[in-house]
Amino acid sequence: MQTHEIRRRFLDHFERAGHTVVPSASLISQDATVLFTIAGMAPFKPYFLGQSTPPYPRATSVQKCVRTGDIDNVGVTTRHNTFFQMAGNFSFGDYFKAGAIEHAWTLLTAPLDEGGFALDPERLWVTVYQSDDEAIRLWQEIAGLPAERIQRRGMDDNFWSMGVPGPCGPCSEIYYDRGPEYGVEGGPVADEDRYLEIWNLVFMQDVRGESDGAGKGDFPILGPLPQQNIDTGLGVERLAFLLQGVDNVYETDLLRPIIATMERLSGVRYGAEHTSDVRFRVIADHARSGTMLIADGVTPGNEGRGYVLRRLIRRAVRAARLLGVTDPVMPTLVAGVRDLMSESYPELTSDFERIERIARTEEQAFLRTIASGSKLFEVARDELRAEETTVLPGSTAFTLHDTQGFPIDLTLEMAAEAGLTVDVGEFERLMQEQKDRARADAKARKGGFADLSVYRGLLDQGVPEFTGYSELQTEGTVRGIVVDGNLADRAGEGQIVEIVLDRTPLYAESGGQDSDAGWIEAATGRGEVIDVQKVDRKLIVHKVRVTDGELVAGSSVLATVDPEWRLGARQAHSGTHVVHAALRQVLGPQALQSGSYNKPGYLRLDFAWDAALTPDQRAELEEAANRAVRADLGVRVMYGTQQEAQAMGAIALFGETYDDIVRIVEIGGPWSVELCGGTHVEHSSQIGPIALTAESSVGSGLRRLEAAVGIEAFHRLAAERTLVSQLAGLLKVQPAELPGRVEALTERLRSAEKELASLRTAQLAAASGRLVDDAQVVGGVSLVAAALPAGTGANDVRTLATELRGRMQDRPAVVALFAPGEGSAVSFVVAVSPPAVQVGVRAGDLVKAFAPAVGGRGGGKPDLAQGGGTDASGVPAAITALRDDLAARAS
Repeated sequence: MQTHEIRRRFLDHFERAGHTVVPSASLISQDATVLFTIAGMAPFKPYFLGQSTPPYPRATSVQKCVRTGDIDNVGVTTRHNTFFQMAGNFSFGDYFKAGAIEHAWTLLTAPLDEGGFALDPERLWVTVYQSDDEAIRLWQEIAGLPAERIQRRGMDDNFWSMGVPGPCGPCSEIYYDRGPEYGVEGGPVADEDRYLEIWNLVFMQDVRGESDGAGKGDFPILGPLPQQNIDTGLGVERLAFLLQGVDNVYETDLLRPIIATMERLSGVRYGAEHTSDVRFRVIADHARSGTMLIADGVTPGNEGRGYVLRRLIRRAVRAARLLGVTDPVMPTLVAGVRDLMSESYPELTSDFERIERIARTEEQAFLRTIASGSKLFEVARDELRAEETTVLPGSTAFTLHDTQGFPIDLTLEMAAEAGLTVDVGEFERLMQEQKDRARADAKARKGGFADLSVYRGLLDQGVPEFTGYSELQTEGTVRGIVVDGNLADRAGEGQIVEIVLDRTPLYAESGGQDSDAGWIEAATGRGEVIDVQKVDRKLIVHKVRVTDGELVAGSSVLATVDPEWRLGARQAHSGTHVVHAALRQVLGPQALQSGSYNKPGYLRLDFAWDAALTPDQRAELEEAANRAVRADLGVRVMYGTQQEAQAMGAIALFGETYDDIVRIVEIGGPWSVELCGGTHVEHSSQIGPIALTAESSVGSGLRRLEAAVGIEAFHRLAAERTLVSQLAGLLKVQPAELPGRVEALTERLRSAEKELASLRTAQLAAASGRLVDDAQVVGGVSLVAAALPAGTGANDVRTLATELRGRMQDRPAVVALFAPGEGSAVSFVVAVSPPAVQVGVRAGDLVKAFAPAVGGRGGGKPDLAQGGGTDASGVPAAITALRDDLAARAS
């Protein structure tokens, strides 16, 4: 049975049983404590925590998930995957243990023609929490399982919690006996390779407290939940390899074809040798995970989600190179994932061009990284050879890994080729320290998870009405006042509090648009609104500074939006849509927005693109945007289902979450159609001028545009006009003649610099002869040590030092030159002739001897070292220290 069919049967089964089918949430987690969606229940977490009221009593989904905690084990075993699909059914105070067991058993064992999976009931085992006698009884009554195929296990195995205080409960895990060829008899407690876990049923019935110790189960049970819930998770990939009659997930229909592609590209056979097999599995897993992450709006970067994606892609590329494939592989792999997964995830086809471009760009960047990292490695290798050492410090390997993205296995391989070893112990220690810091940070975030239960009662009173699309003033009632996380009756002058109204015209920050400014007035007092945010995407919460009197819960108020602020906000948000449409017009439909921010007078738009815009493209983009403004295009707002919006060609912002009914903003008909909840102008001419102010890179394959909008754009252009006028006056030309005059001045400056360089070269050449003639023999070595004139460039110092050394190649010689810089700074270069190196004189050692005299440091190779200091007055003392060191070597 194909994996797509497994998904379909699962959802159909639970839909027939009265469950609402909920589409998979994005892999980008809405939970601030984690980067990615890591479990099927994650989108329903607010319901289980009691932060939101579930809109349905029972639900089902097949959730795409990514877990990267065991990324280093991927491929080493066949049990680890980063991307997987978790099928689940959920009950929110509806059915409980009996219902969950009956649903699961029926689906697993029902014949294929009845919509089931037709698993042999005689090969199914279950485990239960050690004291859950009720579950044992239900398994026997509902499923007819004999007592010997029901095993009790402790809290570490069969008790579930989120890892923090909150809902928890016992669970039952369903296992399938794969047969004696896979291990020993005795059920799951004896062998979890033979007895494969396929489904976990969590009976969420208790509330746990803070952890009392280091163990997984060291926490108190505080009491029962107000209502009992069900959360289950069936591993789609695990069930797939059982139903497809293969040994592991890498041999299923969604991964084995990727391995086959790599067999063809590499000429290596899968299954012939363990090391190669690991590389095949890494490629298959990481290519799929990376593709799915890009599809959900993640772009490669150096932190957070972007770093994880970058690591996945680079591990896949590295594994391909170790298999002997030197040509780019990501375009082929991404296309393979699309072909295998698009039946369940059609966006892989519709958005393929963008996905493929990002993956390809990241691979190209990594290949450049390998080249630059190799150069750094070669420098370290040469220094070790000069020092007659064969162990590469772990800190060097860690730097290559952490700053260059250089995989440790590549460092180990190159070190072995150079006859070196790597201090792996130090490397692993530094890696562990980094992981500990990351883990501590994650724990802090998890422990700091905001207790939003105070808002539950406010939201249960109904979703506040947002009136700001049609008015700037609204009469409403104070539904609640929150002070330091607790409900309060009133707030007095000087306090900063959070206020929830039943109706408000003030826009809460979302969709890239900054929150409105304004005020809330009552008969008893007045407050300035300094921020507006949403809790659980529904509850509008105003942060208010009480400026006069007091605001009282339950009282009537007048909420007002600052009209100037809203005007600027509307201009900027509509301007963002216009710039996005113009961008796609200039660069093509693949230039999709991947993030934005706008506030009065300013907009910022990030978009997927792998090269800087040319001056012509920037000019064309700015003109296209302003032509749209001048055309006075109509702005129309509509509402519809996501399917209707998609049929209109509406663009959704990556990483955003949308309701079933969406708001569609259209500017100029089909020219710009986007899903958007923000505030907008009524005609494009109301946006005013748009002036691009910056275009830059914010990550691999990601660019950022910034622009001034409306009156701010006018101010920007006026300032530039004034600047041009001032320059024209200084140069005594007309503004139109400025480019020519500046170009002429620049050329004259270049010519003057060339003349100065020629004069310096002639002076240095003359000086070099005198310096060689004045060389003194110290400790059997000819020494040239001199301070050069102030202003001598660092390159000139190095050039002169190497030239002087060249004149004394026939004898042991040392050249040390010092050049004062700005203030008290000084730079220096030490060059040592080959005969001097042969008798043990090394440039780096000499630098160590005299550098303290000028408050500096430096280093380099045995024959050439350089550095700098902060005290130019110490040059005479440094020369003396150099002489003393050479003399001491001879004694």
